[in-house]
Amino acid sequence: MFLTMKVVEIASVGGPDVLHLADRPTPVVGQGEVLVRVTASGVNRPDVLQRAGKYPPPPGASDIPGLEIAGYVAGGDADAMSSAGLQLGDRVCALVSGGGYAEYCVAPVGQCLPIPGGLTDVEAASLPETVFTVWSNVFERGALVRGETLLVQGGSSGIGVTAIQMAKARGAHVIATAGSDEKCDACIGLGADHAINYKLHDFETEVLRLTDGRGVDVILDMVAGDYVRKEVKCLAEDGRLVIIAVQGGVKSEMDAGLILRKRLTITGSTLRARPVAFKEAIAKSCIQHVWPLLETRQIRPVVHSVFAAVDVGQVGGSGAARAHTLMESNMHVGKIVLTWSAA
Repeated sequence: MFLTMKVVEIASVGGPDVLHLADRPTPVVGQGEVLVRVTASGVNRPDVLQRAGKYPPPPGASDIPGLEIAGYVAGGDADAMSSAGLQLGDRVCALVSGGGYAEYCVAPVGQCLPIPGGLTDVEAASLPETVFTVWSNVFERGALVRGETLLVQGGSSGIGVTAIQMAKARGAHVIATAGSDEKCDACIGLGADHAINYKLHDFETEVLRLTDGRGVDVILDMVAGDYVRKEVKCLAEDGRLVIIAVQGGVKSEMDAGLILRKRLTITGSTLRARPVAFKEAIAKSCIQHVWPLLETRQIRPVVHSVFAAVDVGQVGGSGAARAHTLMESNMHVGKIVLTWSAA
């Protein structure tokens, strides 16, 4: 094993051009951890926010961006690996609190999942952050069940394409919003029953029309801000609004009387800073409920673009910089992935 590794680090707060390739010491594993030789790293909105100085890593986490990885077990706590049934060389994907944009990354054993049969490392790297987030928020906090209707705001995002497929696979109806007709078509192609181009139509009006005035049972919201006022009106009685990001701002106004009369639940969560035990519990649920759907192709990874992390000589900047530029353009459907070797 090499004593140093290549990483993508954030040289300073700023735009995509502050992402630089650098050498760092290979991380040392601790109790209950494994070292993964990374072949692919998922790129997520929190990485962009961290680079912009708006989402610092939690205490104890690596300052290297990257929250999901795929690769091979290269070492680790022998007892923990044995208890988890892991061996050197096993293909895994993992959710991490940071450090994913690197050739090697440390991950808690309980946050490592076997790569579903038939999936490439690139596809596997697109799974942990989105699958963990959707399961925890839509099915645990939002308590979506068969026969209910889910509204997914931002249906063409990495989270969105995962939420659409998981909800449909578990027997729910799905309405998605997206910012173009092409993205709406992509949402329909993934199983959404309806898709609303929010740039052309008022989603509140359309949701109520599509549900004959009843509203939806659960909303997965990545926008917040002014959306919350409208979302309260879109919910059916006993509906649940789950907020997982605040791209539209942290301040919201809503009709509190409507919340009382309709017995609504408004909740939210973040995942990165939660304890390892909490994430391990989600991992076990995902293995039980989601991994069989991946194995049988009832749901599938949606990867829009792949960039080589070590390509600083290419026109247009480093792979990570170009990946972040694409994410900020909002022109993608699904996930963006960095590769560190053939994957």
